[in-house]
Amino acid sequence: MNKLPVSISPHLHSERSSQSIMLDVIIALIPAMIAATIIFGFRALLLIIVTVAACVFSEYVTRKILKRQDTLYNLTAVVTGILLALNLPVTLPFWMAALGGVIAIVIVKEFFGGVGQNFVNPAITARIVLMMSFASQMSTWQPPLNYYMFRPDVISSATYFSAAQNGQKIPSLVDMFLGIRAGSLGETCAFALLLGGLYLVVRKVISPIIPLFFIGTVVVLSTLLGGDPLYQMMSGGLLLGAIFMATDYTTSPVTKKGKIIFAIGCGIITVLIRFFAALPEGVSYAILLMNILVPHIERLTIPKVFGEEAKLK
Repeated sequence: MNKLPVSISPHLHSERSSQSIMLDVIIALIPAMIAATIIFGFRALLLIIVTVAACVFSEYVTRKILKRQDTLYNLTAVVTGILLALNLPVTLPFWMAALGGVIAIVIVKEFFGGVGQNFVNPAITARIVLMMSFASQMSTWQPPLNYYMFRPDVISSATYFSAAQNGQKIPSLVDMFLGIRAGSLGETCAFALLLGGLYLVVRKVISPIIPLFFIGTVVVLSTLLGGDPLYQMMSGGLLLGAIFMATDYTTSPVTKKGKIIFAIGCGIITVLIRFFAALPEGVSYAILLMNILVPHIERLTIPKVFGEEAKLK
């Protein structure tokens, strides 16, 4: 009997599968989906179904065409669809939301090899493409608790950033915490996002390093620049991005120092865009830019191999 088997890496295995991890992420996103449905109406749930269906169908068809093994069982396409929907306004036409799902899966994920091969977050990239392609539709915000289904004459409302810039009345901190304000489906209710984030940390699906340093950097820099730290923390897509997208396994560093650098970089870029750029919000762009730098961050922060001798100069 061979007591010294030889096998390829990885040699250390976890009891957790990709499917179980993604299932935990879906469970963590349930509070945000429920909050979005309560705040924006049943159309929010339909929008989530549309993006999930588009992502799942796109992955199935693309892998069939490319003759690759089916990977729908790992639920990554479902998570991508949910995250994409939570980054969209409830008023967005369904066909645009579906197009975003196709872009996220086909172009960002499958064209680079599929699960674990994409170098940027699919949901964030799809959102940015939709913002650049359909700027008007992506910036039409429905007021909270003003339900509608298919009416084209939507009464547009202002987000916190646009209201603050134009001197309009801004929501109270309680409304910000509970999500009674305009915004994308999943970014308004801070309570739901924090609840989901706590679940992921307890389940050890994510490390709290990236969310804490990302949010902490935004809070500190915003305060130094004269902004209200609580409003800055609960506004825009900061909590959604820091907890659910910046922590993506594929597009974030694996080393502890790398995570810190990555998170601080996300925070700095977010604040620079919020305070000095023409765009009102910068979380998506910040995460996307830092995704691109992840290979370099990991190269700089890779730990020294045990027993390795220092190179002679």
